[in-house]
Amino acid sequence: MTDMSAISGLTEAEAAARLLREGHNEIPSGRRQSIFFMAFEIVREPMFLLLVACGLIYLVLGDIREAVMLLGFVIVVMIITFYQEQRSERALEALRDISSPRALVIREGRQRRIAGRDVVRGDILVLAEGDRVPADSSLISCLNLSVDESILTGESTPANKTECSGEPVMQRPGGSATPFVYSGTLVAHGQGVALVRAIGQDTEIGRIGKSLRSLEQEKTPLQEETARLVQRLAIVGLAICLLIVIIFGIIRGDWLNGFLAGITLAMAILPEEFPVVLTIFLALGAWRISKKQVLTRRVPAIETLGACTVLCADKTGTLTFNSMSVRKIFAGRSFYDIEGVHAGRTFPEEFHELIEFGILASKKDPFDPMEKALRQSGIQTLLNTEHLHDDWTLVHEYPLSRKLPALSHVWKSPDGMNFVIACKGAPEALADLCHFDEQQNYELADRIDSLAGDGLRVIAVAKAEFFPSALPGEQHDFAFTFLGLIGLADPVRPNVRNAIAECYSAGMRVIMITGDYPATAQNIGRQIGLFSCDAVITGHELDAMDDAALKDRISEVNIFARVVPEQKLRIVNALKEKGEVVAMTGDGVNDAPALKAAHIGIAMGGRGSDVAREASSLVLLDDDFSAIVHAVRMGRRIFDNIRKAMAYIFAVHVPIIGLSLFPVLLGWPLILLPVHIVFLELIIDPACSIVFEAECEEEGIMRRRPRDPKDPLFSLKTIGLSLLQGIIVLASVLAVFAVAMKRGQGEQYARTLTVTTLVIANIGLIFANRSWSRTIISTVGSPNPALWWVTAGAAFALVSILFAPFLLNLFHFSALYTEDLFLCLAAGLLSVVWFEVLKVLSGRSRENSY
Repeated sequence: MTDMSAISGLTEAEAAARLLREGHNEIPSGRRQSIFFMAFEIVREPMFLLLVACGLIYLVLGDIREAVMLLGFVIVVMIITFYQEQRSERALEALRDISSPRALVIREGRQRRIAGRDVVRGDILVLAEGDRVPADSSLISCLNLSVDESILTGESTPANKTECSGEPVMQRPGGSATPFVYSGTLVAHGQGVALVRAIGQDTEIGRIGKSLRSLEQEKTPLQEETARLVQRLAIVGLAICLLIVIIFGIIRGDWLNGFLAGITLAMAILPEEFPVVLTIFLALGAWRISKKQVLTRRVPAIETLGACTVLCADKTGTLTFNSMSVRKIFAGRSFYDIEGVHAGRTFPEEFHELIEFGILASKKDPFDPMEKALRQSGIQTLLNTEHLHDDWTLVHEYPLSRKLPALSHVWKSPDGMNFVIACKGAPEALADLCHFDEQQNYELADRIDSLAGDGLRVIAVAKAEFFPSALPGEQHDFAFTFLGLIGLADPVRPNVRNAIAECYSAGMRVIMITGDYPATAQNIGRQIGLFSCDAVITGHELDAMDDAALKDRISEVNIFARVVPEQKLRIVNALKEKGEVVAMTGDGVNDAPALKAAHIGIAMGGRGSDVAREASSLVLLDDDFSAIVHAVRMGRRIFDNIRKAMAYIFAVHVPIIGLSLFPVLLGWPLILLPVHIVFLELIIDPACSIVFEAECEEEGIMRRRPRDPKDPLFSLKTIGLSLLQGIIVLASVLAVFAVAMKRGQGEQYARTLTVTTLVIANIGLIFANRSWSRTIISTVGSPNPALWWVTAGAAFALVSILFAPFLLNLFHFSALYTEDLFLCLAAGLLSVVWFEVLKVLSGRSRENSY
């Protein structure tokens, strides 16, 4: 590998100029819907078709004014739909921008991670196992590099790569031992440094018309459940509509007005707000969660968050900072506490070689936190000694493998006649390379436990020499000498303890999974407040268990130590067999199966591989455990608000249906005409999508058990309470109409009183479907200003209609006396109060029911 410290790359100014001149490294996804496409979708909506049908009937009846007004409402409906679609689209576009593959580039001599879309021609890419190549590039250097190019070639076997000489012309993908890597392909093994040659539509993947993976809009279980309900209600509405047409035509002999009454009832029954509310809530929910540094890659994860019962978290980088420092070392037969050692202080000679070869087993310009810590300790302890070798040449590297978790660097000094080999890795692996006997292994285990008991990550270091000849094929062929152990501290994130306590109060269990030793994991577990830290299952014990034994023990163990990524899948499956809803974190290529299998796969955005990100449902943009807890809190809030919105829709449709149905059955004049239904719909949609979506979380949201994912959104309790609300409001408005007719105030005046009361009651229902403590807080501090905007808007619209003669005629209303207006206000609010009284008397709480 080329010494990356000698590579400067582009300057930020050069990169910015090229980005401005050549554009972003992306291929148009074609996902944004055009205005014409959205218009076509609106035309297909049942509500739109019913409005058009009503307009045609009015034209046949010769009522041009009514027909024109309905067409005006059609335009208003289209404008509102456009606004809602654009709002959701903007939220999803914002998520796509941050979900593009990332890239590690060298600019101005420093490595920095940027969005793949910001890569420009001439950038220097640093590629590692699990990375998705962001742009077509030529390799400056590489080490054991192989790339999965199946997305371009269809070949499942990864292609081996070699570094290029000169500046060859980019070739088409395919074949082996080529010096080119291509956008969208996956680094299967090894590492490399590459020069970007083509971006965006100029790449191979751009030429063949494929696009990068991005956030998908999927049908969620809630959307499917809602679609089924809307379909059933539409069938019921159609049947009742036909029945009303027949009854009206037979009894009154007026078939055209019968059709008008039937269509009005169908519009009242059809809850076309359901899919709109769900789409907006989930899209904006994903956007809100992203503000907590959590990217939603799959929308169904938002629904599942509130049902999560077990959270499996990696220790390193999630519970801890993954910012390591050498704390304590062992060499010969002595321990030494290295914390606080500064350059110039005397450092015992017996430990020099241990630090020296630990550094030689690391990269010269390290990116890995562990290797950074080793180099920093060398600067502190070995400065101005002969033990730092920046002038040595790296000849070969033996990488880590699943079979042997150790790596070796082969070095040659400027004047040396032989090779020096530095090895570091898992202590058991180095004990095997050094051919320890049983007694030596026993003593080593005792030293490891001493370091691990302090919560330290433990690695071992060894050395070997090799005279010039062909290097062997594997590390076992060297005669290694064991040098000692290094204990590295990785501080716990300060907010983790509180976040875990919040998980426990929310009824969620936390499991820590780590590759460290059991004693290290137990120490960290106690620091973060993990329950039952004494019980541990190691990776070796996991391999010895069958699935039944693991299923029996997994309920009592919260720490899994010395676990490799492949074993996470068994842990996930065992938890799922126990009926748990599992969230699993991961960052490596080998974590992908477990992330895919978990109900909620959570990839690390800072250090995670692109493969892990693509297999996950959520991505932590800053790798912070507390962000997961914030996401769970937000997921519960979103689901609660969806339920509140649905309950409101159910409740508000009951009086609308009743006012369309009872006049026909009782022989009264029609109370609601199509224009009134549309007017009410224009209140319901904004109320649900604005007020309830912006609603703050309920008090104690993280002090209740996770919801059962099998519970339907429309439970019998929810439907029953909503129907009760609606029936009480219906009784109030029917009473207002009946009293007005009995007082001889006329059809139009009675209609005006009834619709005014209904609008006021609808506003009251918005408040009723929120907790009263939340309503009082809103009144004082107004944490949800959308509530007051909607209330003020509805009131303004109603007052405008009641006091504008032109609008009074359009809505078939009459001017109200002031005392009657107060009567409507009292009747509308009284119906809501009656519901609250009945709810209290029955001992049922709205908050518990939701």
